[in-house]
Amino acid sequence: YYFPCQRWLAVEEDDGQIIRELVPVDEAFVKKDSENEGQSPATLGLEQKAKSTTYIVKVKTGDKKNAGTDANVFIILYGSKDDTGTVSLKASKINKNKFERGKVDEFTVESVDIGDLKKIKIGHDNKGNSTGWFLEWVEIDAPSLGECLKFPCGRWLDKSEDDGAIERIIFPAKLQTREYIPFVPYEITVYTSDIFGAGTDADVFIVLYGSDGICTQQKSLCLNKREQRMYFERNSVNQFIVELEDVGDMIEKIRIGHNGGGLNSGWHLDRVAIRRLLPNGK
Repeated sequence: YYFPCQRWLAVEEDDGQIIRELVPVDEAFVKKDSENEGQSPATLGLEQKAKSTTYIVKVKTGDKKNAGTDANVFIILYGSKDDTGTVSLKASKINKNKFERGKVDEFTVESVDIGDLKKIKIGHDNKGNSTGWFLEWVEIDAPSLGECLKFPCGRWLDKSEDDGAIERIIFPAKLQTREYIPFVPYEITVYTSDIFGAGTDADVFIVLYGSDGICTQQKSLCLNKREQRMYFERNSVNQFIVELEDVGDMIEKIRIGHNGGGLNSGWHLDRVAIRRLLPNGK
């Protein structure tokens, strides 16, 4: 069995996760990858992404006195087939100081197929100076499934408040469930030209257009400013796996650009290659 990873397990890198679930791939993919060492290391990304689900987890801390916590918060997602195991919510995409009073924090959780999401367990380890936490709600969005679930809580996770519990099992509010057309993963490979000053530190974004006027949202390719500094260097090839609205089998055009930010924003783009898995897995 071959379990390629080729991703960070680091709070300050990638999606901030320090534990990953890996799925086995065909031996031929691994050999193909080692034979073509000049390729980007994410060659297997799309195949692996097709076997996993990305959940966007939003957590709202209540607007009460001492509602925030410094403790280490974890979550477990339980589905009809399996669960994610314990996932540490380490790196909020929105706030440097997470779980502060009245704030919403956002995290990314990746898992192999756990089936329909039935419930969650969320809690903390009660460590730190200010540990008690008032959790308002949790929202979990799964773009590849086309479903967004709301888990209302409105209770303390505090040994000296409420019932003293520091972890809770919460069920989704059915009336607050939002369904939409599932997103699909696209593999976007960007080639920066080999001329002086070709690279950029700006925030690069892309929009895909299909037939009949269908288009995706505008999506930034980098997750943070550090990635903006690392990617899109002169004569570089950068590959991204991005979940976007399904524009169909034919991509008629793309719109790609940047926000003009950073020290060196000017960019000489050579070309862009886009690949997606068709519904039959090809």
